[in-house]
Amino acid sequence: MNENEELTEGFSNEEEASGDALTRVTGMYKDWFLDYASYVILERAVPAIEDGFKPVQRRIMHALKELDDGRYNKVANVVGHTMQYHPHGDASIADAMVQIGQKDLLIDTQGNWGNILTGDRAAASRYIEARLSKFALEVIFSPKITEWQLSYDGRKKEPVNLPVKFPLLLAQGAEGIAVGLSTKVLPHNFIELIDASIKHLKGKGFKLFPDFPTAGIIDVTNYNDGLRGGKIRVRAKIETFNKNTLVIREIPYGTNTSSLIDSILKANDKGKIKIKKIEDNTAAEVEILVHLPNGISPDKTIDALYAFTACESSISPLGCIIEDNKPIFMGMTEMLRRSTDNTVELLKAELEIQLNELEEQWHFASLERIFIENRIYREIEEEETWEGVIAAIDKGLKPHTKHLRRAVTEEDIVRLTEIRIKRISKFDLDKAKQHLESLEDKIAETKNYLANLIDFAISYFLELKKKFGKERGRKSEIRIFDDIEATKVVIRNTKLYVNREEGFVGTSLRRDEYVTDCSDIDDIIIFTKSGKMMVTKVDSKTFIEKNILHVAVFKKKDKRTTYNLIYKDGRGGPSYIKRFNVTSITRDKLYDLANGKASSDVLYFSSNPNGEAEVISVHLRQSGSIKKLKWDIDFADVLIKGRTSKGNIVTKYPVKRIELKEKGLSTLKPRSIWFDDIVNRLNVDERGELLGEFRPNDLLLVVNQKGFVKTIVPDLNARFDDDMIILEKWNPNKPISAIYYDGDKERYYIKRFLIESSNKEELVISEHPKSQLELISTDWRPVVELEFVKPRGKDAKPNQKVDVEDFIAVKGIKALGNQLTAEKVKNVNSLDSLPYEEPEVQSPNDIEVIEEENVENENTTKKEGDDESQTTLF
Repeated sequence: MNENEELTEGFSNEEEASGDALTRVTGMYKDWFLDYASYVILERAVPAIEDGFKPVQRRIMHALKELDDGRYNKVANVVGHTMQYHPHGDASIADAMVQIGQKDLLIDTQGNWGNILTGDRAAASRYIEARLSKFALEVIFSPKITEWQLSYDGRKKEPVNLPVKFPLLLAQGAEGIAVGLSTKVLPHNFIELIDASIKHLKGKGFKLFPDFPTAGIIDVTNYNDGLRGGKIRVRAKIETFNKNTLVIREIPYGTNTSSLIDSILKANDKGKIKIKKIEDNTAAEVEILVHLPNGISPDKTIDALYAFTACESSISPLGCIIEDNKPIFMGMTEMLRRSTDNTVELLKAELEIQLNELEEQWHFASLERIFIENRIYREIEEEETWEGVIAAIDKGLKPHTKHLRRAVTEEDIVRLTEIRIKRISKFDLDKAKQHLESLEDKIAETKNYLANLIDFAISYFLELKKKFGKERGRKSEIRIFDDIEATKVVIRNTKLYVNREEGFVGTSLRRDEYVTDCSDIDDIIIFTKSGKMMVTKVDSKTFIEKNILHVAVFKKKDKRTTYNLIYKDGRGGPSYIKRFNVTSITRDKLYDLANGKASSDVLYFSSNPNGEAEVISVHLRQSGSIKKLKWDIDFADVLIKGRTSKGNIVTKYPVKRIELKEKGLSTLKPRSIWFDDIVNRLNVDERGELLGEFRPNDLLLVVNQKGFVKTIVPDLNARFDDDMIILEKWNPNKPISAIYYDGDKERYYIKRFLIESSNKEELVISEHPKSQLELISTDWRPVVELEFVKPRGKDAKPNQKVDVEDFIAVKGIKALGNQLTAEKVKNVNSLDSLPYEEPEVQSPNDIEVIEEENVENENTTKKEGDDESQTTLF
């Protein structure tokens, strides 16, 4: 069968009218795809578990070792040398070598090797140089225990696997896409890998988490040991430089400053965030300045950067490696165990070879001593043949070889004949004995290492850590991320309008009534005159129902916004009153807040963001013998129930009108707020430390280690720095006590003050660069203890207790304060404060509001507040 026949074998000879003939692929095509897929998986894309290298990487390291003379080699030269072993072109080799060099572990680089932070490419391979690092020389190469194979053209020998005595695959990471298969092993920390290997050797458990050269912040909650289905979240490290500037100092893995800035600019163009300009000052370290317009919240912008830009991304690891010429999926802990066990086996093989070499040295040194000390060389003077020489030496050695550890071979005797006369004439018996004793000590030491192989391996890893672990600490900070709701941080980049009469809402109705600013990802809630309600996405123009009463941006799970409603139940029916929240809905579904009867009509409606309950006056129409035509109703007397509740009856008679008599106070109880120090955020989900119950005007007191004090609104979007030392509910009447070291006067000062301006950050220590805050207290009557420095040759002054309230009066926040002492202070310690009874605050009657979603017909509790409500009268 010729080639054409083979390629077309299996095709149907009959043509079907429909053209849907079944085609079978046979012949060479049958195996080509599988062969190609296997080749790409095994020879190009996926690393081996034995040494952690892909074939091209292994060949590069082998070429570098062959060229190694301690000096730098041109990368172009290394690439050319590698091509003796690698069946592909120079471009793939050069790219792979640059990637290894940028990981700063195996290759000592010189020249422009690119920048992983900025994304700049390396210079051409003819301009840059490389040599093996000291670490690579120590852990990768050991020719005596290396298995070799012929190169692709049969001219050279190359290693099957390099004898790597370190979990290199986990240290460097690996990424590759094969045919129908991929791998993504994330890089891990050098020191943590060594510590984990030691723990494994000791039979202890361990955990491994990624560490990236670009640093950043990572959330490893769902890492899943690097197996399929796992995920980590990575974030840039963003700090508030000042009220109008953010600074990015670390970037997420997988990005660079160029791509990060592009993503920020795109988000700004789309209106997701609002920025003024960006400056990229990145050099050896990342520094991107994000300038904000006036009035834009830095905290909210940080959240928006995480939500809408590459400042946060997720990475899905996939631990796939080659073992015994087969791809298998494996977790990171198992990879480390295999690598560590392999290291132990390699160390054992090296020790066994070393022991064999030492014993051979001892054997020949002993023979040499016998040969020279007993002058056996004289017995060959009369011999005329080579066989006679060998026999004479063998005969002369026999009386002295009983203590040898193996039999004397002809090869040993031949080596004795090669000893030069000069060596025989200078033979020193004492030195020979010392050399033999030294070899015996080394043999005993090596045998001890083999007998205690695990301890030897642990010592080996500890030595690696000591020699190469400096400045290789963790770069990526592990932290649990808070979930950011995009709708809460998006910039309101468009305007919402309503045509109440016709029943349209949208962003394109610019000739109609303006409602509020919104974003294109917001939901909006709409109430109509007939008692209907709908929540829908913001769009250019949406029809709801004629006669719209109220439109607002909808907040999901909002348990504080309360709607007050009076409606007429059908034509000629009674009027009902109800209060309710809307916490969860089905989008675009039209809900009936009345009883579903035709001609139902809303008589009064108000939306109250903080649960306000107003007082209204109800006026009835004159009808029959009705005596009472007007009375007042306080919504505070109406329980908050579910939106589907019927409500309480107001009157059976026709209502003429309803008027607002008195705006109401909040009926919601103060909101309990917690601080979660894991994510450094406030929450109302009972996570972390309870800060207290907050009413609308209550503020938080924040103090940091630099001496800045401020009060802020307890916004759940606020971010808090790690140097914060006080976070509590602010009591405007409670003085704050601070002790600080004044860098100018080189003395300790003490001051007590009240915060005079809320929502303003102020420095409470002097501005000298050496000034520093020593202690700050928000107790009513704090007490501190001073420890003094011991003068040379004298006893230290006894510790002094200071009653801060008695020592200094309350002064202005800008006051310098009083000098605490003229002595040199060693420590300032806080003691138990003196007792103080706070004045009782008269609390109003509270009404507890139901917190559960979709719970209907349940009572809630009264609360007080002072926010105004939006009211519609009919």
